[in-house]
Amino acid sequence: MYGQVPKPEDAKPAETKPAEKKEEKPKTLWEENVLFAYIENSLVWNMGRSGRDHTNNELRVFDNEDGYTFNAAEFSIKKDPSEKYPFGYGVVLTTGIDAQKIHALGMFRGDNDTYPFRNTAKFDVKDAYASYTIPIGSGLTVKAGKFVTLLGYEVIDGPLNPNFSRSFMFGFAIPFTHVGGLLSYSPFEWLTVTAGPVVGWDVARDNNSQMSVMGQFAVTPIKDLPLTLSWITGPEQARQNGNPRTVLDWVGNYTGIKGLTLGLNVDYGWEYNEASLVASRTRSDSTTASWWGWAGYAIYDWTDKLRTSLRLEYFKDAESVRTLAAPVGTKLDLYGVTATIQYNIWKGLFARLEYRHDSANQKVFAIRAPGYVPTGKSQDTMTLAVHYSFF
Repeated sequence: MYGQVPKPEDAKPAETKPAEKKEEKPKTLWEENVLFAYIENSLVWNMGRSGRDHTNNELRVFDNEDGYTFNAAEFSIKKDPSEKYPFGYGVVLTTGIDAQKIHALGMFRGDNDTYPFRNTAKFDVKDAYASYTIPIGSGLTVKAGKFVTLLGYEVIDGPLNPNFSRSFMFGFAIPFTHVGGLLSYSPFEWLTVTAGPVVGWDVARDNNSQMSVMGQFAVTPIKDLPLTLSWITGPEQARQNGNPRTVLDWVGNYTGIKGLTLGLNVDYGWEYNEASLVASRTRSDSTTASWWGWAGYAIYDWTDKLRTSLRLEYFKDAESVRTLAAPVGTKLDLYGVTATIQYNIWKGLFARLEYRHDSANQKVFAIRAPGYVPTGKSQDTMTLAVHYSFF
């Protein structure tokens, strides 16, 4: 009878058969593919006075336009090399306003196009690469093509971030994408080393004749605490093979407490003889520009449907060459607080309500015509964003 416990004398351990383990069926080539697709829309309200004829939220990346925005529709298919199929690939196609902001030079973006690229195509091939694992030691993986940067805590894909808006560091401290090649190797289970040549920052057609080098150390010193140190260095100025630009990027993420994720991102960058600083003639001693910042994240899943995310951030543009929001040669300090509530409405449908406060030590917000003069030191926005993930 169901649920009845047998008497001790009826139990015969010697005759008891061990539970048979079912052998896992090896994946087919198609089953090794990972599909990802989403659509994202947003409505942003500037609570003060948005700049440039009430259309711009200054120093924002994908939410810099006040009002409704069709942010993105994206489709991605990726496969990592495996023991059975040692080759891999990735193709990511995206359209919408977000795609317009991430173009690489020479790929839907020309030499005369400047951010925020409103005159360029609302389409981008974010990734297009191939990879292969060479059977050396634990496996040496070679990757070549166009791919997103190794640097940063946040990513281009909106649904994969804890907040809807991106940090100052995401927009001004690091690149978005690269064209080039990478080698990855794991000498130990807790360590992966990646490095290789890339054309540069957000360029598919190099603007000089020297490559940059990008790399990463990814370690897991203790359970639930992955850490990465990433870097990129090389010349980025047009027709200049010297004056390298370098960025060091540290990321940590702790998930050891149920439902809670704590993240930290720190960046430090510098560039020798930075072009806009040299042209400003404001420095007689040094024309090396530098920038650094940090962002802290606290994400909590209250239920399987409700999540809250808090981001605190600081970014110092020591000579105002990264943002170009203040007179070149002057110091710009940016502060941000972002609070986001996310709710899973139905299956892959998610809604986000977000409040963000930005402040600065100079007037860089609420830019007014004529002359596009900044009139405020702070900026507050409310955003309602909705996205649907298909896979």
